[in-house]
Amino acid sequence: MKKRYALIIVGLLGVSLASCSGRAAQSPAFDGMAAPAALERVAVESIVEMEDSYGGEFDTNLAHQPAAIERLVIRNANLVIVVEDPSAAASSITDLADQMGGYVVSLNVYQSTYGDGISATHASITIRVPAERLDEALDEIKEGTVEVRSENISGQDVTQEYTDLQSQLRNLEAAEEELREIMGSLTKAEDVLRVYENLRQVRQEIEIIKGRMQYFEQSARLSAISIELLPDIVSQPLQIGRWQPEGTAKEAVQSLIKALQFLANTTIWIMIYVLPILLLLSIPFWVIRWIIIRRRGKKVTPESED
Repeated sequence: MKKRYALIIVGLLGVSLASCSGRAAQSPAFDGMAAPAALERVAVESIVEMEDSYGGEFDTNLAHQPAAIERLVIRNANLVIVVEDPSAAASSITDLADQMGGYVVSLNVYQSTYGDGISATHASITIRVPAERLDEALDEIKEGTVEVRSENISGQDVTQEYTDLQSQLRNLEAAEEELREIMGSLTKAEDVLRVYENLRQVRQEIEIIKGRMQYFEQSARLSAISIELLPDIVSQPLQIGRWQPEGTAKEAVQSLIKALQFLANTTIWIMIYVLPILLLLSIPFWVIRWIIIRRRGKKVTPESED
């Protein structure tokens, strides 16, 4: 029975090594090497350790007992809420994330102008909070809002993918260790370089898998909440119909300033440009008038003498 399990473990290890280091096996550096012997040695040592752990006799029923799997679920939420002051609400949500041990992923505050000339503040914010406090955070965010337009909570179970990544990581780490042992036994520089290239590729795949696993762990530990903050129409500046007092007063001031500017510019043009031209044009008129008056004066004088 022990030999049977030894052969099974040897076969599994052989398949793992072949799938993870297939490129390395095609290199001449692996010709004539005793990799199967090393795997068999590891399998035998593993069985001996298991027998020692279970009192010298390995229980075959343990192989059929499923291991307890901890579910890995990524929970996220989306909210669209109406508030009196989106900018102040975004600041409060930022403080809430800090208090719960989370952080702000993104924050955007912007102005929107409507067709009737009204300008209002909008905001959007995305935070991450501990997954176990997601519901508590949503209740805190919705408290004091004017209206909750929409609310969506989604969950993604990534347990299977995470388990597959763990299996791939174990196989790659085993292949990395075996490649290091093989490279240590080589003497030719060409063979060492080939094995090193395969080792580098395996190491790169290990880092990629670790990064993916870390992403899953982080996403499952901290839930993302995306909130769209809309302004409340009631809290906007006073407006009666299409008339807005603040806007009318502003337009009146602007019109007054423009009128004063026009008057000042007109006065300057009259004093510097128009008056000199009028004076020049009036000279002939005054000359003609003076001549006419003088001639009339001469006619009147002889008649008075007679």
